[in-house]
Amino acid sequence: MQAQNRFRILNGKDKATVPFKLINNLIVIPVEINGVEMSFLLDSGVNKPILFSLNPDDSLTIEQKERVQLRGLGSGNTITAVKARSNSFKIKNVEKLNLELFIILDKDINVSTRLGIPVHGIIGYDAFRDFIVEINYNTEKIKFYNPETYEYDSCKKCTDLPLTFRNNKPYIDVKVAIEDDEEPDIPVKLLIDSGGSDALWLFEDAEQRITIPDKKFEDFLGRGLSGSIYGTRARVKKFSVGGFSFENAKVAFPDSTAITYVKNFKERNGSIGGEILKRFRVVFDYTNKRIRLRKSKYFSTPFRYNMSGIELQHNGMRVIREVKKRNNSIHTNYGRGGNSTNLGEVSVVFEHYNKFSLVKAYEIAEVRKNSPAALAGLKEGDIIVSINGRTVDTYSLSKVTGILQGKEDKKMRVKVIRGPVELKFEFRLKEVL
Repeated sequence: MQAQNRFRILNGKDKATVPFKLINNLIVIPVEINGVEMSFLLDSGVNKPILFSLNPDDSLTIEQKERVQLRGLGSGNTITAVKARSNSFKIKNVEKLNLELFIILDKDINVSTRLGIPVHGIIGYDAFRDFIVEINYNTEKIKFYNPETYEYDSCKKCTDLPLTFRNNKPYIDVKVAIEDDEEPDIPVKLLIDSGGSDALWLFEDAEQRITIPDKKFEDFLGRGLSGSIYGTRARVKKFSVGGFSFENAKVAFPDSTAITYVKNFKERNGSIGGEILKRFRVVFDYTNKRIRLRKSKYFSTPFRYNMSGIELQHNGMRVIREVKKRNNSIHTNYGRGGNSTNLGEVSVVFEHYNKFSLVKAYEIAEVRKNSPAALAGLKEGDIIVSINGRTVDTYSLSKVTGILQGKEDKKMRVKVIRGPVELKFEFRLKEVL
């Protein structure tokens, strides 16, 4: 019975390796629920697994259900969910036979459109608590170790730091210097949130000198369980965790109305997200309340804001019509007589026909105010057809987003569909802050 209440590695082994996809600083892992294959975000900032984006065709069987109300980030109200018990979870060779999960009924809560691949839910604490979990962002692999047999390597390039927990979520003590070099660094307690794609979130607190820098801009920060999250983006002068430091790191200050729920834990000052975490090879040790950090290949990657101002999402498929030509050659040959030769005649008949294809539709979900794209006239809801003469329907969402995140001052020629009309726009990428 005890084994059913915990994840275990199959075949009596002490280690299991699971590949993942790194998309927009987020970790997407394969998960089987009650025998049905799905994809989940690995989110250290959640307590219980949450399932969403179910389609009518999904064959998942759920038993022992009851309706509950959930609350999360966002300025909206609580949302209705179904709590289901006795579910089997399998992550490659890691399995748990009796796990509780929550099923979100609101179809608008769907991260798949923003990531460009199907993502059915999120899992956090349950995947971390029973193992030593090593996340290698370089190789895009996670290793689950049996904590009873795991031995730490001697590592001079690593830093080991203590974790504290609240509601099964890990917190770490770090320091930030927001704007003034002469002021001492500010100690802050941050949630380690692998399910957040940003670098840092800080909650305004005048008493602790956590204030928004003068250089800033307003922006859409994302969507939580309780609605959209807006706030202010800026940079901090320095961010330090253990012996590692970053200068001019990106930071977001969410509006107070969006974080009312999470501020129930008054000691919390914000979050560390995926854009910081991916700069390390991270070892989570929930059993011993510690975390190990070692530099990854992303450690020195510059912190860059969206230079176009466009946030894209995958909005299903669109139909394109191509006019094709099929040719039929009709040869008319004349006979030969004496020394003369008739070379003959060739008539070519072209037949025109329509070819219809389904291609990916990349829709502009948000356009930042006063950004290059906004000033050029691009709008929310526009469907991007091509960028700099290259059609985008065969690219992944992350590839298209990457094209729009090129070098500063690079010219972007963007063709879009707006309603029944095809439009063209030009702008240059501009560094923010």
